[in-house]
Amino acid sequence: MTKILFYTSLAFLLIFETANVFFIMPMSGQEINSLDLAYFLHSWNWVFRICFGTLAMLCFVLSTWNKKWLPLLATSVVAIIIYMCNYVLAADAMFYQPDVVMTKNSAENKVDSSRLVIGVEKNGIAKAYPIQYIGYHHQVLDSLGNTPIMVTYCTVCRTGRIYEPMVNGKYETFRLVGMDHFNAMFEDKTTGSWWRQATGEAVAGKLKGEMLPELLCSQMTLGQWFVLYPNSKVFQADPEFQERYDSMSVYETVGKSKLTKTDTSSWKDKSWVVGIKVGGKSKAFDWNQIKKERCINDMIGSIPILVAMLDDNKSFIAFQRPDVRDSC
Repeated sequence: MTKILFYTSLAFLLIFETANVFFIMPMSGQEINSLDLAYFLHSWNWVFRICFGTLAMLCFVLSTWNKKWLPLLATSVVAIIIYMCNYVLAADAMFYQPDVVMTKNSAENKVDSSRLVIGVEKNGIAKAYPIQYIGYHHQVLDSLGNTPIMVTYCTVCRTGRIYEPMVNGKYETFRLVGMDHFNAMFEDKTTGSWWRQATGEAVAGKLKGEMLPELLCSQMTLGQWFVLYPNSKVFQADPEFQERYDSMSVYETVGKSKLTKTDTSSWKDKSWVVGIKVGGKSKAFDWNQIKKERCINDMIGSIPILVAMLDDNKSFIAFQRPDVRDSC
């Protein structure tokens, strides 16, 4: 009986560790509404590990083994899988933060002007962050004048957002914990709550429902960004991660893998859209339509807006029109 309990304990421990990865990493579990379960497993992980591990140890000691190498082999296999799940397949073990956040002006910048960037401006200070770089890091901590900022990008859903890493008025640090429904999630250090990258909303944990302060940002080529903000500084490559950066250029195009590719047709799950939220209402505009028409005039609620594609076919921009009669 104790032998059965020993192997059963190892099996449950293996299932638990696998589930921890399955629900929050880019696997088929992404399509399941399992966020609450994933957070429960993550929050109580040491309880499960101690219970199953202790039971397995007791059963091993209390059992009489004719071939002791069998349970030792089983334990070794489970230990290796646990190590892989927590130190190899964990999100923050695959994607590291830059050792140095270095920004340069246009004269010293080494980033090609055709590269897509996420740009931000506040109080006359402008900075741009190449998607090729932040796509690997997923988040880069920097400052805009006296304002701390957290520049984020999800390579799976192709969403760039910039937030102030402030929770309840206090500076917070975050780590990449995984993803849910193909969007990256971050975990704050203080409470362990999970935050969705695309919205800045805490979706699990003590702070569920809270929002990170967001800064308006734009996505366009660096060349177009310099036209708007010639004095902008640009985030430069960290030499430590150059090999990683070289593999990230595909995220400026349609991609190839099942996880990160985009659908070139319209209104599919992986089709590109430009989403606009204004006045408490939101609307998505089809990327193919924007490329074809170049300029779209529309209304979001009672607010007249304009969405335009620039000549490079990469950069887009949206404005609120002063008057409904104005159009492009």
